[in-house]
Amino acid sequence: MPRPRIHDPDLVLDAAEALAVASGPAAVTIRAVATATGVSNGALYHSFGSRAELVGRTWIRAAHRFLALQAELVEAAGDGIEAVIAAAEAPAAFAAVYPASTQLFFRVRRDELLGHDLPEAVRAELAATQKTLVALMKTLARRLWDRGDAAAVDTLTLCLVDLPTAILLDRDRLTNPIARHQLRAAVRAVLDIGPAPA
Repeated sequence: MPRPRIHDPDLVLDAAEALAVASGPAAVTIRAVATATGVSNGALYHSFGSRAELVGRTWIRAAHRFLALQAELVEAAGDGIEAVIAAAEAPAAFAAVYPASTQLFFRVRRDELLGHDLPEAVRAELAATQKTLVALMKTLARRLWDRGDAAAVDTLTLCLVDLPTAILLDRDRLTNPIARHQLRAAVRAVLDIGPAPA
């Protein structure tokens, strides 16, 4: 007899995401997801292998969604400075399109969500998401300063990670227009100074 398959994996990932956001990572269990979706425990284990893989794939989906949206914003922005500002503002745009994924990706601590028992394939995909962000920073650094060294990437890390975290995320101001203006001004100031000499 064939094992049951999940025809809509996003239904399962949506449920896992909602549980993690509402009640914390510990709430994401196979039983809880089965109850929320009506999918059997067996089908969940067959499709995801383990709770760890299910949780990992939920986080990876949120990461892929964010990185894809950020890349679209950068491509549409045009010139170098405007592209960096668009990338920095991506969390606010992401929240408007994927509110639950935003909460998971930016509010739930990754180390609490993702344990040490992740399958190797999931670990590799997680590492790839980090490489995607670094590649974007190098692309922007070359566009701005014709360089992709560590100092240039560090400057863009400040613009794309540190400033949005401090101004928008840590203070829960993703929808605050003044905070968006402050973020743009801060990014422009950092870019005006530029990276340390290579």
